[in-house]
Amino acid sequence: MNLVIINPPQMYTDRKLYQGLKRVFDVLLSIVLLPFALPLIFVCALAVQLDSDGPAFFIQERVGKDGRRFRIYKFRTMQHNLDDSSHRAFMKAFVNGQIGNVQSETDLNNVQAFHRAFISSEVNSGRQIFKPAHDSQITHVGRILRKTSLDELPQIFNIIKGEMSWIGPRPNVTWEVEAYQPWHYERLEVLPGITGLAQVNGRSGINFDTIVQYDVAYVENQNLGLDLKILWQTVATIFTGRGAS
Repeated sequence: MNLVIINPPQMYTDRKLYQGLKRVFDVLLSIVLLPFALPLIFVCALAVQLDSDGPAFFIQERVGKDGRRFRIYKFRTMQHNLDDSSHRAFMKAFVNGQIGNVQSETDLNNVQAFHRAFISSEVNSGRQIFKPAHDSQITHVGRILRKTSLDELPQIFNIIKGEMSWIGPRPNVTWEVEAYQPWHYERLEVLPGITGLAQVNGRSGINFDTIVQYDVAYVENQNLGLDLKILWQTVATIFTGRGAS
């Protein structure tokens, strides 16, 4: 299937008011949630360490807005000191379209429909997962953290530091960005987020090009109303576990 780029990559310099309001929203929401997040972070960190050897937190370099690199914080969900060569090979193939890229034209039409009408819809009606499972390498606690998305909770500190936003494209690691096609780079025009349009429309159940189509749609249509809608849908997605890996 030949993918159609929604719009050519472009920079938005006339959205400074929105960007300022979004930053205020990110900080205020983080401050409001921090008293509840800190005890939960402590409990999760303790559970991770009691469940398996190794550190409670997983810190990894990611690529953010305008290609800037930063260190993302997550809870460790896999066994410590694993050989990640197979994971890297899988994700490079996933990003460059060698895995999960044969889907119906309906997927692309759904994204384009959102772009025109600001209406999100479920992309993947089945249970396909386009992420390496490595079930034997995921810890017992890690499986719960992934299912509930609590493994992403420490990223509240990335938001406070201004490296991430609550809403935006998920940040990739450097070797995944190296496999980008030219049109993929438009997703780097905004701060990466804990959740985004792709995450409420399939998460691990859609291919990378479809993920980027959603990210591009968000970049080109972002506003506070859309951010609030995605945030609300994220809560629903977490409770239903839809698309979790």
